[in-house]
Amino acid sequence: MSLASEFKEFAMKGSVIDLAVGVVIGAAFGKIVSSLVADIIMPPLGLVIGSVNFTDLALEIGTNPAGKPVLFRYGAFIQTMFEFAIIAFALFMVIKAINRLKRPPSAAAAEPPPPTKTEQLLREIRDLLARR
Repeated sequence: MSLASEFKEFAMKGSVIDLAVGVVIGAAFGKIVSSLVADIIMPPLGLVIGSVNFTDLALEIGTNPAGKPVLFRYGAFIQTMFEFAIIAFALFMVIKAINRLKRPPSAAAAEPPPPTKTEQLLREIRDLLARR
């Protein structure tokens, strides 16, 4: 089997295609969540805690040879952590909903099947032997 045909077989497997679609949708979802956090959630949160824009929070740790300040941008990290938390929560809710749809109906609601003739005969034999 040639290398090209092996690669074609690998690339056309369902799991590889599903993974590619998942990555593309995940990237688009990440952009949506980034916008949600940066444009919707963080401005009111910054207003509540004193008009702080998290992305602007930084600590100057020195200057580079060109004389520009070298910044430790911890605000951008805080922003990214909020984005991660929202993405993780949204994925948790989606997976929870999918699992609820996949879950079979409650076992308590289903009645057990009636015993077979063989099982009934064996029970009768057991009961007769127990009476002796």
